[in-house]
Amino acid sequence: MTTLVLEPTSTAQWQALVSDAEHAANCQLDETLESYLVFTLMRFCQQPELASSIMALEFLEAAQQHGQQQHDKLRDVGDKCLLVSGLFPQNAKRRLVSVGYFVNLGRSAYQQLHEKTHGFYGQLAQDFVPMMDVLHAIRELNKQSHQLEALDAFELWDETGSQHALERIKAVTAHGQPIKNNNTKH
Repeated sequence: MTTLVLEPTSTAQWQALVSDAEHAANCQLDETLESYLVFTLMRFCQQPELASSIMALEFLEAAQQHGQQQHDKLRDVGDKCLLVSGLFPQNAKRRLVSVGYFVNLGRSAYQQLHEKTHGFYGQLAQDFVPMMDVLHAIRELNKQSHQLEALDAFELWDETGSQHALERIKAVTAHGQPIKNNNTKH
């Protein structure tokens, strides 16, 4: 049985969870990305409508906005795509799209923000997949089974280069290494 450790604040609790997941995923985010991920989790933890959001529509709506409204909508699309791809990959299956769809859409939202602000969002676009991998590891903490099915893991690895998905594939294959499709773009 796993010991439950409570931190003094909700921020510290989320920070500890992200840190544990980084260790489990063998992925070390830099301090800025780690903090962004913690505050994104805190911001969306009370929003159940996240799972029913239509990100592509929100992305298109953001294109019609200007200034701070556009910035906020694009950031929300990127953040929601990160959370859906990392914490709720089964939603992609239910919607008959791949997790890679949410990865690409989220990266695009962050990249557009970067082009407009020349700020931190470029790093979010670049490191989207490692942050998603940490979120996958959060789902698997204190569980005896993996949350990604083998075929889903292969598709995710093939589309995005996810190291977490690759580790899942290695765990279930005899040779420990899948054969990469030459058509894959990362």
